Amino acid sequence: MAFKKKYNQYLVDFTLPDELDLQFMNLIPQQRVIVNELFVEKTLLSYSLSLDRKKLWATFLAENEVELIEIIESFPLTIYMNYEVHPLMFNELAKQGMPSISLN
Repeated sequence: MAFKKKYNQYLVDFTLPDELDLQFMNLIPQQRVIVNELFVEKTLLSYSLSLDRKKLWATFLAENEVELIEIIESFPLTIYMNYEVHPLMFNELAKQGMPSISLN
C-alpha cells in the first residue's frame, strides 16, 4: 500500500534590505529561475512583492519546516533578507483557469 506524503502550507514573510544594491539586483534573475521552477513543481503557490519593495510574501507546500528552510535557503537573495515562517491552517486561492470564450 502506497502512502501519500502529507504536505503543509507555510506563509513566509520576507523583509528586504532598505537599500537594494547592485549585488542584490544582479541576483534577481537567478532568484526568478528558482521561483519559476518551484511554481512548476507546485512547491511555491504564491509570490508577492509589496509596492514599496520592502516586503515579500510567499506561500509554500512542504513536508515540514526543515524542508521549507532548505527551500528558502536555496534562494540566492535569502542572504540579504530576514524572514519569518508562519504555518497555515489553510490557504484559499481563487481558481485560475482558461478565460471563458465569447462567441460575439
